[in-house]
Amino acid sequence: MTDDQFGAADRSFSNMCGVTLMNNQIGYIVADVMRQKENVTVSEFPSMIRVDGVGKLEFDFAEITDAVGADFDVSDFEEIMSTHYGRMVHLDDRTMLFSSPEEAAEYIDFDLKVVEQV
Repeated sequence: MTDDQFGAADRSFSNMCGVTLMNNQIGYIVADVMRQKENVTVSEFPSMIRVDGVGKLEFDFAEITDAVGADFDVSDFEEIMSTHYGRMVHLDDRTMLFSSPEEAAEYIDFDLKVVEQV
């Protein structure tokens, strides 16, 4: 199979990460907050909203709380998120996604071991 055939896998590093949110009132507000950030693309569909970012996405709960007008935390984020790609890190005040495990290493206790080429 060649790379240009239908269904071919592209295994190159995309430097992208993202989430799929419910297309409801809260999901729309969260997507709208993220839409204002640099290197973030928001795509709306009838039943979901895609939020994709280059390198890193950061969902700041204080910022989202202000936009929603009510407390917003990690449990609220988990409720509206159906799937994600990239390394996800939950902190008390934010959720971050990284396109590269190396970038998330300090948060996920990921030990980068040297591999010798033979």
